[in-house]
Amino acid sequence: MQPIVVIGAGGFAREVADVIHAINAVNPTYTFLGYVDDDAQRWDTILNDFPILGGFAWAEAHSEVMLVCGIGNPRTRKKVVERYTALGGSFATLIHPQAVTTRYIRYGAGTVVTAGAVLTNNIHIGTHVHINLTTTIGHDSVIGDYCTLNPGVHISGNVTLGEGCEIGTGAAIIQGRSIGAWTTVGAGAVVVRDLPANVTAVGVPARVK
Repeated sequence: MQPIVVIGAGGFAREVADVIHAINAVNPTYTFLGYVDDDAQRWDTILNDFPILGGFAWAEAHSEVMLVCGIGNPRTRKKVVERYTALGGSFATLIHPQAVTTRYIRYGAGTVVTAGAVLTNNIHIGTHVHINLTTTIGHDSVIGDYCTLNPGVHISGNVTLGEGCEIGTGAAIIQGRSIGAWTTVGAGAVVVRDLPANVTAVGVPARVK
């Protein structure tokens, strides 16, 4: 089986490990080795039964090991992924077996889809996207690289999210809307009109702060 480690050792990193374990329970695919994290004080400690192996240097010395990034913040995730990409390693795309998907979806490398997510058809998902619990994505939507969709997000059909968008828990985006790169949508917000890049929008309907 393919050895794999999770980059990061926070809450979502543990949830990424849960996805790996769930995949293996259905179809043994990965040998999960543990986590890599740049906080040296955490090295050689145990996190949910698996070790924090080391930091960047550990990954550099084990280029044969597949990677997946478990850092939730999109900007931090991009910086860390770019650093690890320079090592020439490969990133796994992980789809929880309890996610509902179709064969008409394109996934970028490093993307993680967690349990209960529902994705329909003709969807394009970029690289290193995090799709959290019970999120739904409708037909013909485009989700840019490094986006984070928090639990319970509902994205209607023909929605476009630019790179690095973070959509808060329970937010909804109506059909046909476009959200610019690196924009944050607050928890519970309802997006009924297009949003520009690099803003934060909250409320019902969502308005730029």
